Amino acid sequence: MKQLEGLSSQAVIERGKNVVMNTYGRLPMTIVKGDGAWVWDTEEKRYLDFLTGLAVSSLGHNHPVIVHAIQEQAKEIMHTSNLYWIPNQVALAERLVEYSFADKVFFCNSGAEANEAAFKLARKFAKKKFGARKYEVVTMENSFHGRTLATLTLTGQTKYQEGFDPLPAGCSYAKLNDLESLASKVNKNTAAVFIEPIQGEGGVLPASREFLQGARALCDQFEALLIFDEVQCGMGRTGKLFAYEWCDVVPDIMTLAKALGGGVPIGAMLATDVVANAFQPGDHASTFGGNPLATAAGCAVLDVMLEDGFMKGVQERSEYFKKGLEKLVGKFQTGSHVRGQGFIIGWPVSKLGPEIVEACRLDGLLINCVGGAVLRFLPPLIVEIPEIDKALEILDKVFTELWK
Repeated sequence: MKQLEGLSSQAVIERGKNVVMNTYGRLPMTIVKGDGAWVWDTEEKRYLDFLTGLAVSSLGHNHPVIVHAIQEQAKEIMHTSNLYWIPNQVALAERLVEYSFADKVFFCNSGAEANEAAFKLARKFAKKKFGARKYEVVTMENSFHGRTLATLTLTGQTKYQEGFDPLPAGCSYAKLNDLESLASKVNKNTAAVFIEPIQGEGGVLPASREFLQGARALCDQFEALLIFDEVQCGMGRTGKLFAYEWCDVVPDIMTLAKALGGGVPIGAMLATDVVANAFQPGDHASTFGGNPLATAAGCAVLDVMLEDGFMKGVQERSEYFKKGLEKLVGKFQTGSHVRGQGFIIGWPVSKLGPEIVEACRLDGLLINCVGGAVLRFLPPLIVEIPEIDKALEILDKVFTELWK
């Protein structure tokens, strides 16, 4: 960073094009500083961040508890590998187990790795218990589970899979919230069913309580594992620590990442004892997974999220935001109502999605558009009412200018 200090955003972009692989459709800006719900670019322009690094910086930027934890751990030791026991890793696993359905935790570095681990564990468990025939996995159309070959296969969107075939065998796709569709895919050879309680990249589409309960029943009937991908919708994003808490359905495996480290890369796969025991030393591993620095950050994140009243505040402020968005839906007659839970919110628009995102950026509000047709809002869980009002004001202005 210091080597590029003082350069304009455009200069950084031009130099980056020469040396960084072209794998992202990046916006023409740099972000170099953050505080709470705000970030600043190289030119010191301030933006209200309602995307939070794709639901990663859920406690906002530069949160003092997380910063302190990282600083103190960095003074001691940052990495040792999993050849040795790591106290912070044990502490974080204990907290995750205490506040979830799970008995055991595997740590990795990202959501894709957590889902990869869940895929492997499900197959290992099924083959150990039932034999070689039971290896198929059912996932949802429009889902997104990651960029590795296995998680691309789990992802029910062909646009992400094109050019990477042949993909691993044994995956099929059901329609979200359609129990008949799911029932047509689950059978005696099904090892697991993968579901995002809220599809994020798919357009902020919540799975209904009835669908998740039906999925649980089907998995029980055919002795398959139910896996919830909470990489984006977990860790307080919905107003509860885990999204599954809203639906009275307990999975066998759950995956986490993004907000778990408050900005430090970390992923986790949680499972019940009976399932986790299918993994033995040598079956799966991660060099960096759950290292001292990442798990120190994870512990700090939970210290904040588990404070009395924290989740209640998320629920109250997110409802305030959703009501404000609904007023704009009515004012501009954009059609569908906003959807989502807590601070993972989608606003379907019939046109101009990318143009709205760009106009908001120019006016100082960072959001994005998924599928070209749904505005996605992932503000920090600590966002305050005046900041929500500011976001609504910018959206009102942008729609007034563009929505004809």
